[in-house]
Amino acid sequence: MDRSCDPNVDESSAATGKDPLARQGGNSIMACGCGFTRRDVLRAGSLAAAGLLTGARFGAQAKKGMRIDIHAHLWTTDYLDLCQSYGNVDTGTQRNKGAGMGQEEMDKRFALMEANGVEMQILDICPQAPHFENKEHAVKAARMANDLYAEAVSRWPKKFKAFAAVPLPHVDEALKELERALDQLKFVGATITTFIGARSVADPAFAPFYEELNRRASVLYIHPSGNGIDSPFVIPFNLRWAIGAPMEDTVSVMHLIEAGIPQKYPKLKIVNSHLGGMIPMVFQRLDNISKWEHPLPELPTITAKRMWYCSVGHGHPPALRAAVDSMGADRICLGSDFPYENGELYNHAIQYISESGLKPGDAEKILDRNAAYVLGLA
Repeated sequence: MDRSCDPNVDESSAATGKDPLARQGGNSIMACGCGFTRRDVLRAGSLAAAGLLTGARFGAQAKKGMRIDIHAHLWTTDYLDLCQSYGNVDTGTQRNKGAGMGQEEMDKRFALMEANGVEMQILDICPQAPHFENKEHAVKAARMANDLYAEAVSRWPKKFKAFAAVPLPHVDEALKELERALDQLKFVGATITTFIGARSVADPAFAPFYEELNRRASVLYIHPSGNGIDSPFVIPFNLRWAIGAPMEDTVSVMHLIEAGIPQKYPKLKIVNSHLGGMIPMVFQRLDNISKWEHPLPELPTITAKRMWYCSVGHGHPPALRAAVDSMGADRICLGSDFPYENGELYNHAIQYISESGLKPGDAEKILDRNAAYVLGLA
């Protein structure tokens, strides 16, 4: 064998044809020329084995992840009565759904979570958000909602964390309540509805609210309000939630994109509901038409990928696959919309993630990785 280019062979050895590997002493392991004794190699092997075991242990911990349901609700009769007294006419949608604080309701909820490996739910007061035009009403309702959720988290700390309700459109009051909820109550972010009364989520007046969330690198969960995008062709035809909600999601996401909110506040993690409504279905259309309808600094689909989306698709695999194909599996967080997906529907809301034909790694991200990452609980 020609070893003239072997860095372990010096020039004189190459010239004479004598291999220095043959001259190593008896303690050199297999005459390898490395200068290590058999004892050195055995010790190194032991250390390597220990390293492999440690790596395997850390790998197992990393593999486990944390299964968090980022889209779940809880209301009490007292809170719903307050909202109704302030003018909300649709509180019947939240009543008697199994989402109260009673022990029997909690036992059923926890049984569903356990059966599906869900370790924690993030509570969201929407759609009964305290976005009242009357400032006093908005502040009182927000404080009541946050105190309610603080109690739930305190009673069941391993089962719940919460998003803060804020009394928008009153920005100063919203900032005060946000500070209380995040600093004192230790909530994991804030929540608002897709419309703040008659205002867009991208209303410039809300800039200080977004700036504060961005400063904190916090999370904003956005949920439909139930206004049917104020269309005369939605609620009068009994379509408020069947198609009105995903229409709200779609419009809200597009308002955020058009206003460049994700670019302006890059540390803010925005999570939209229900796979983003119809956004996955019109992904390419957005890029094509925006070029002439309203050119933007970056393509809408790029901005869309700066946000996250809950996995609630009512167990419809094509919808989930479209969202993953469009936004990417990294951008989908596990959600159930409890109590609207309850019982067998809850089971399906979780199980369809791994039964929709996604790559195993993508399903794992959605089930056990993404929500924890977004919430800073990983």
